[in-house]
Amino acid sequence: MGLLSIGEPLSWPETKSYAEYIREHGIKQFINLYNLCKTKTSEVLKFGDEIEYMIVKFDHQSKKVRVSNRAIELLKILQEPEENGQDCVSLWRPEFGAYMVEGTPGQPYSMNPTPLEQYLMTANHQQQQQQDSDSGSNSTSELIINNDNDDNINNENNNDGDDDDDKNIQDDAFIIDNNNLKTSSSSPFSFVNVIEANMRLRRKQVQDLLDDNEAVLSISPFPTLGTLDFCEPRSFVHPTFGFSRSLFFPDEAIFTGHPRFCTIANNIRERRGRNVDIYLPIFRDQNTSSPFIENFVDALNIDHNNIDDEQKRKYEEIANERQRIVNKEDHIYMDAMGFGMGCCCLQVTFQASNIDEACCLYDQLAPLCPIMMALSAASPIFRGFLSDIDCRWSVIAQSVDDRTEAEITGHCQENGQSYGRIPKSRYDSIDLYISPQHVHYNDINVVYNERYYEQMVNNHIPSSIAKHIAHLFIRDPLVIFKEKMDVDDTKESDHFENIQSTNWQTMRFKPPPLGQLEIGWRVEFRPMELQLTDTENAALVIFIVLLTRLILSFNLNLLIPMSKVEENMKVAQERDAVKNKRFWFRRNISFPQNIREHLRVRRKPQCWSSIKQLSNCFTSTSSGYDRSKKNIENCCVQLTIDEIINGTHVNDGDDDSSGFPGLIPLLNFYLDSVEIDAETRCKLNLYLRLISSRAKGELPTAAQLIRRFVIGHNDYHNDSRVSSRIAYDLLQQLNQLQTDQITLEQLIKNIDDNFNKKNQ
Repeated sequence: MGLLSIGEPLSWPETKSYAEYIREHGIKQFINLYNLCKTKTSEVLKFGDEIEYMIVKFDHQSKKVRVSNRAIELLKILQEPEENGQDCVSLWRPEFGAYMVEGTPGQPYSMNPTPLEQYLMTANHQQQQQQDSDSGSNSTSELIINNDNDDNINNENNNDGDDDDDKNIQDDAFIIDNNNLKTSSSSPFSFVNVIEANMRLRRKQVQDLLDDNEAVLSISPFPTLGTLDFCEPRSFVHPTFGFSRSLFFPDEAIFTGHPRFCTIANNIRERRGRNVDIYLPIFRDQNTSSPFIENFVDALNIDHNNIDDEQKRKYEEIANERQRIVNKEDHIYMDAMGFGMGCCCLQVTFQASNIDEACCLYDQLAPLCPIMMALSAASPIFRGFLSDIDCRWSVIAQSVDDRTEAEITGHCQENGQSYGRIPKSRYDSIDLYISPQHVHYNDINVVYNERYYEQMVNNHIPSSIAKHIAHLFIRDPLVIFKEKMDVDDTKESDHFENIQSTNWQTMRFKPPPLGQLEIGWRVEFRPMELQLTDTENAALVIFIVLLTRLILSFNLNLLIPMSKVEENMKVAQERDAVKNKRFWFRRNISFPQNIREHLRVRRKPQCWSSIKQLSNCFTSTSSGYDRSKKNIENCCVQLTIDEIINGTHVNDGDDDSSGFPGLIPLLNFYLDSVEIDAETRCKLNLYLRLISSRAKGELPTAAQLIRRFVIGHNDYHNDSRVSSRIAYDLLQQLNQLQTDQITLEQLIKNIDDNFNKKNQ
């Protein structure tokens, strides 16, 4: 969900005329915001998840399920405690679909860094500063650890002599108090025990407001979205007027409680000069027609009983003309923003300690985006067809693609002149790393506004961040509210957020909002698919949270060339990518010698055992930022998801074939290095085992499970079509799963039994 300003939206012609004004003032606002907040710090990690839920209604008599467009009614009740100033365990926001609600924790989860983490992050930061001052030299300071009662850790490399730089630095020594390393009543990992419980509570809050035949589901796409009569109340399309003008998706399925959503849908279509064109490869089964060509007239979602002949004829003409222009063999076609933004997802936002840490997290998490998307794949069905992809990402990218034909091709057909080509939709993967020390991995030509870039650099904004913002600001604003036109650029940031919040990318770099002193520099991790159970959603959130601690504490370098990340994004969406595809990933992980020594002296045998097991997988330096072109090009290899998550075989020797340690072994190594109470560690182990099993293929993704359910259903004719009865039975089963009437293991067994019985 983006910026939700209140007011009267301008028409598209008016919006277009003010586009440059909004961009210019947006840049001014960012410059003011940056210079005001660049030194802002926070000592506590804060993070929160966002889950978008879908409301459905079952018609048990006709065995049909529809989306229930009750979000306005439900949100009025769900938001009442917040509006009355009460402390809330959850907060609720609208989303694009009239059948969707977004829930977040009432307050961000927080985690105080452990003393060990404080030491490691301080040491790593100083080492990086020293390396930067040495012009990229790989030489590193060595930390000698004295095994005395105070666990003093002395840095033999002289610093600048500033005793005030950090309260933990005294006379060139890092001090860690033994007693502080022990578990206190306020465990830094206490959030582990509340995330899933909060998710369950959110689900129950919605479920308690529903009728007996309604359900709140955590599913990504509604399987028959865009088919005939898929809404409750019954709603049908009007292709000649309205916001979407779709053949399949009615405007009544858009949330109308806030003007942002309808206005964006309308303005994307108007800016393009036509409807969006969404294409997905069809899943080819034995009875799928070859070539697969759909009849758009037959697929029209119109009310045949309450439409006159003249209107019906007009709609059919539009459908025939659309088919003539845009039909693509062996592909499912969709034509409205709702097919992408009407999907549900899981996102996580982190507040960093400062801007440098935020940039670091933004960059280091970027290579994990395609990995986590493949691991969480949950979207095999669109518009009543089995597709040959498992994720929703390309659907959303196409659904909000507001580029004109000239911007897509770089060639203006009207006058034959060349044009500034924009390679991607405004919803897509990121194109560049933003930390200054990481720019050497940027190997994609990025389109950006050079004038805005120079303006920001001239106002003391680092060039890497300036290029990122200038890249976002090649886009037009999609919604402008009349009441928000004239604002004070030194006190408000609405024009900046107007552009920022409508660039929907895998990662989002989020400056502190003006006027909210409690909020710091943040990054948002956006690629994950929504899972079928609260346990799985909690596992993904906790996994990515732990990875942020691992990255920052041990100064891990996961970077690969940006072009490889882009290649991975395409692979991640393919069918069964988690099981059958290989992904570019960093071949070795830097692991500072001082950390090994500290853990050995701490006499933690489980840590030292891990060090011995993993040592061949690490580089010998304490920094992985080798900036030579050759090393950047050769820094990664192709691995399976299993190898990335669980590790490859570790050989004896020092060569590069010694393997990759695996993210979960690294996390276990990190968790062994800090004190955690047994109950919390046990729960962490359960979540990590879930992730590990998914990566190994022992636990199916939601996409695999749903696809297998369809293929094993008696009403499926091996023709790639998902009937209304199949969708009804599927969502009935998923509702039973999500209300704890059956377990995931039972659901998997039921699906396997039906599949095997049908295909004997």
